[in-house]
Amino acid sequence: MKINFYPPSKQANGNFNFGEIVEKKPIGFPQDGGQLKPFSNLFYWAHAWTTGKRSTIGLHPHQGFEICTFVLRGSINHFDTKLNKWVRLDEGDVQIIRSGNGISHSEEILENSEIFQIWFDPDLSKSLKKPASYNDYKIDEFKFTDSDDHMIRHIHNKKSKMWMDSEDIVINEYFFDKFSSVNIKIENDKIHSFFLIDGEVSLKKFKFNKGDFFTISNVRNIDVVALKSAKLFEVSSPIKPSYKTYFN
Repeated sequence: MKINFYPPSKQANGNFNFGEIVEKKPIGFPQDGGQLKPFSNLFYWAHAWTTGKRSTIGLHPHQGFEICTFVLRGSINHFDTKLNKWVRLDEGDVQIIRSGNGISHSEEILENSEIFQIWFDPDLSKSLKKPASYNDYKIDEFKFTDSDDHMIRHIHNKKSKMWMDSEDIVINEYFFDKFSSVNIKIENDKIHSFFLIDGEVSLKKFKFNKGDFFTISNVRNIDVVALKSAKLFEVSSPIKPSYKTYFN
């Protein structure tokens, strides 16, 4: 088993509006200073939250990348130059901007709210030639697998309603009761990236706390045990995408 561990101290830092929005970045931009650089077709991953009042990331442009926002807590308001209006997303909702040949957007993160924003590389040689598009998905549009002591939310896979162009991406969210466990299959051609949103979990000799990020590959499966109630976010992606990515 190959495991790489990035606690908050090894993640890049960021903020907007003089600290009204704070970020920890498991995968930051090259200039951000974090230890982990883009890999697979994952280009950027930010965990952001408001420190008190609502605050807005102003209108700014993108091209090429697929930019996904996952509302972990609270609510956000989204604006882009395709919709040309504001739309609200609440806890559990997901949006995707396929930025194509160009789009600008703005995000207002409401008070006491928290998000992931993850940029996926969908093969820029193709995506830059397409018009930009936007979709959002409400929490009740995702499938859930429920058992006595844990639940899995299936956000994206080949059969899900959520549409992505980036190659071979699977996204799940795990909800654990205290002392529950889940066996997670690790595909031999994939790297699985995990972020512990809440709680504490263990994996063999490793223990992870809230805010920790880790990647796993080269193993058939893992048993994750919750030491207290926990929420774990997973993205699996190809070790070697079939196309040239921006960073590679």
